Amino acid sequence: MNQTQIAKLLFTSQTVYSRYERGLLTIPVEHLLILADFYGVSTDYILGRTNDKTAGRCED
Repeated sequence: MNQTQIAKLLFTSQTVYSRYERGLLTIPVEHLLILADFYGVSTDYILGRTNDKTAGRCED
């Protein structure tokens, strides 16, 4: 997916999403949760705190 597509998923702009990726803005928890659910990984994996994609992930 490209930045524009991910930004739509998060209900934000491509510019804001780009700033998340570059570390210029802190990603809100709500957006982090949407991404984790979308990709089927844990928030810790997205944040680079683990290499285990499912560590600490809550199952429905």
